[in-house]
Amino acid sequence: MSSYAVTGSASGIGAAVTRRLRAAGHAVIEVDLHDADILADLGTPEGPSAAAAEVLERSGGVLDGAVLAAGIGPSPGPDRPRKIAQINQLGTVQLLTALRPALAASGDARAVVFGSNSASVTPGVPRRVIRALRAGEIDRAVRTLRLFGPVAPNIAYAASKIAVTDWARRAAVTPAWAGAGIRLNVLAPGPVRTPLLDEELANPAAARAFRAFPIPVGGVGDPGHLADWVMMMLSPAAAFLCGSVVVVDGGSEAWLRAGEWPRPVALRQVPRYLLRYRAFSRSSSTRSP
Repeated sequence: MSSYAVTGSASGIGAAVTRRLRAAGHAVIEVDLHDADILADLGTPEGPSAAAAEVLERSGGVLDGAVLAAGIGPSPGPDRPRKIAQINQLGTVQLLTALRPALAASGDARAVVFGSNSASVTPGVPRRVIRALRAGEIDRAVRTLRLFGPVAPNIAYAASKIAVTDWARRAAVTPAWAGAGIRLNVLAPGPVRTPLLDEELANPAAARAFRAFPIPVGGVGDPGHLADWVMMMLSPAAAFLCGSVVVVDGGSEAWLRAGEWPRPVALRQVPRYLLRYRAFSRSSSTRSP
């Protein structure tokens, strides 16, 4: 039996993952605003650290995996952009970073961060917002987001998913994560029938935009299907999966950005690649076996 922490466990994909893990005989530490083992609000400055402390206590300081599924969508509201940034990006990064020692203690752990295909299909996301979120400067990000008026929550959502995906990919390949036996990856769903999507579609304008959005396979995703992907990413089959973004969105991202990947490395980029490789080689050689 292995031990896992799951945020956003009370509904949607997080609840489906929790059911899958328990059905497989694993111990699950649930984290959510309600109906969970640990009640915590990742949208507050103290929420992530409080949740991490309780998870570490309940797990005895050893975790075999963590699934960061908690998040909120781009519903209207004056303070929504701030909450989106705090929960989807900053709170997720803070909580998972605090859990890293417990994952490392396992020696062979998995961590799945929830991104979104919004990170690559939403146009017009300002780089300065992403830079501010990467730096943990939510006030600076919100000041720019306010300029977008009623679409600010949508821009904030995409920016939060870009920033959390960027963090996960950069962290995943470092000695502190990959070198400690932790396989950190991102699952990027498209629209999935969850309370979060229902809340968003309650807005008539959002519902109209959603109906016009291309989903080549038709319909929306099912939480159980996404939970199956999470289970794979937590399994021994993911031993060679590191820093990857797995897009499960019915083909939308491929339809909209068919020519964006793969792209060859330009010659001008080779020096930067060599420097990164040498830095990684040096850090790897200094690790204790």
